[in-house]
Parts: sequence; structure tokens; C-alpha cells
Amino acid sequence: MRRMGSEAVVVAVPEWASKPCIMGIDEAGRGPVLGPMVYGCLYCARSYQKTLATLSFADSKTLKEEKREELFEALKENDSIGWAVDVIDPRELSAKMLKKNKINLNEISHDSAMGLIDRVLKMGVLLTEVYIDTVGDPGKYEAKLSKVFPSIKCVVAKKADSLYPVVSGASIVAKVTRDRAVREWVFDETAENMLRNFGSGYPADPQTKSWLEGHKHSIFGFPSLVRFSWGTCTTYFKDGVDVLWESDKDEDGGSNNQNGKRQLKLSNVGFATSKKRSEEIESSGKGRSRFFQARKLEHLPYF
Repeated sequence: MRRMGSEAVVVAVPEWASKPCIMGIDEAGRGPVLGPMVYGCLYCARSYQKTLATLSFADSKTLKEEKREELFEALKENDSIGWAVDVIDPRELSAKMLKKNKINLNEISHDSAMGLIDRVLKMGVLLTEVYIDTVGDPGKYEAKLSKVFPSIKCVVAKKADSLYPVVSGASIVAKVTRDRAVREWVFDETAENMLRNFGSGYPADPQTKSWLEGHKHSIFGFPSLVRFSWGTCTTYFKDGVDVLWESDKDEDGGSNNQNGKRQLKLSNVGFATSKKRSEEIESSGKGRSRFFQARKLEHLPYF
């Protein structure tokens, strides 16, 4: 059973999941400046390993898009395989990396992978082995996983997506999910000149560079598709406007000084408040609208 909001959703677990199972985990979209980062996992009975090796799974980067799509649709129809994804929004990535107590990309990646393991375990799948493409030092990552999941054999390796078919399958799950998410991205912004010709999303891609240049705003920054915490983004705002904003009251209801206000310079384009906190303020009818609340922006009488 998996709880989603206030409703309980029953997840049917196949009979083979009660026997020893293996899982592979891999990510897609770690390097791009655009779009989400996606962690994907694939799991099956340990006794299914030999068959899994015959399904033409390979490191998703070595396959053409059409082949990845074909393999993804095939594994979705395979009753002997289970899979899951964790799609991490670009705004969430940037917010975590820029918050006061910063969370780096490696930590975000580790948390996502462990979250997938925990999710599948709670579904009732008997995981005994997990294979993961490393992020950071393999030995330290493996020790971290083993400490959290002592009953599971955790194997962390470089290029695991080319060594273990179960990780290759996870690589396809992650890559196809991310590609579809970017391709079908719905912009929150309503500007009429929003274009979709943003290329691969990697910082070195000329088409991506051109899109970033054409979609920056001196006050509001970039559209929500952009990971504004990436260092490559700072070069686009050399002539950006310095914005002053009134800080919000502390979480406990106290104020930052006797007047309950203080003026701060916005040095990073983007937001510094959690989405949950912003939604709470908006729903209460107090304070600024969520757009301005999330980005810590205030009206300026002059520049």
C-alpha cells in the first residue's frame, strides 16, 4: 500500500516479488542546465537475471531514441519486471543547492536513489541486491547505502549501466522518462515569446546557449525549466537588476527586527523559499502572491 496525499492506493505486488529480487538504479539529466533530473530503477526476481540479459538492454547513451522508446514500452509490458522513477523538478534542484544549508547534487542524487529503494521495499518487494551507477566515490557511497539498508547487498560501480543489465534497464527508464518530460514540458510562464527550440539542454550546446540568452529577464530571471543554480546561468545576468525585498517573518511567527522587516539584496536570480511554505502563505490569503513570494521579490518605486 502506498499513501498519496489523503488517499491510500493499493499497489498490486506480483508473486515473484516475494522471492529474492535484484534492483538496478541509474539517473538521466545530471549535467543539463534545463529540465528535471530523473532517477529510475528496474527490479526483477534474481532468478530472472539470465533472461534479463537477453532483452537487449544497454547503457541508454549508446542507443538511439527510437530504440530506447521501443525497449521502454517492452519492459512496461513485461510482467516479470517492475520499475519506478523519481522526477526532480529543476526548481527543486536549484532551491536545494542555493538554500542556506546547501544540499549538493551528490546528496540530492543519493537521497533520490535511497528513496527509490525504500519505496520498492515498502511495496513488499523482497530486495536482496541493488546495483547502482556511482555518484561520487563508489566505496563511500556503497558504505552509506549498506548502513541504511543492512539487509541488502549494495554494489556501487562506475559505468554500472554498461556492466549490469538491471542497471542498463534502469538507465533506459530514466532517460526515456526525462526525454518525455522535457519534450512535453508545460511552461508556467505566460510570455508570448516562449520558444521550445532549446536544444539538448546542456550548457555547451549552442542552441541551448541561444535559448537561455533569449529567455532571460533582468528581474524575473529564467523560466521554470531552467536550473538557475547552475554556474553557467550567472554569465547571463551581468546587467541584471539588483532587487531589494522585504524578508518574511520567521517560521515561528517572529520578525527579523523591531519593525518586522529588513531590506536585503537579491544576489541570486530565483527563489529561496520552499514550495510548501509559499503555498501555505498563498492559501492563507496573507502576504504576496506565490510568484513573488517564491522569488522573494518586492515592488520597487525606482531603479
